[in-house]
Amino acid sequence: QVHVVESGGGSVQPGGSLALSCQASGNIFNIKAMGWYRQTPGKQRELVALLDRNGSTDFDETVKGRFTISGDDAKNMVYLQMNDLKPEDTAVYYCNVQEMWWGNVNNYWGQGTQVTVSS
Repeated sequence: QVHVVESGGGSVQPGGSLALSCQASGNIFNIKAMGWYRQTPGKQRELVALLDRNGSTDFDETVKGRFTISGDDAKNMVYLQMNDLKPEDTAVYYCNVQEMWWGNVNNYWGQGTQVTVSS
């Protein structure tokens, strides 16, 4: 059993900041990457930011320069710092954990946390 637990999120005015945290625990042994996706009603879940265990990162173009991703490998945690938030950042944010297992990638997801940016 793998548990992915998110914390953070909430409501903020445009230009404000929020931070998200995520921890993976349980029977997970070879994490390849951890990151964040987001989803709005009627749309597909999309990548926000991903941190590979080799140190490389991947960001959606719309958040580059505003969001930063960091992690603590020893604790299986990943963090997302969101600055200069915009109304279009409003979404449910999901933590994603990618595990390498016998050459395949297993994806695990958190329950999601709401981020609302509104004046």
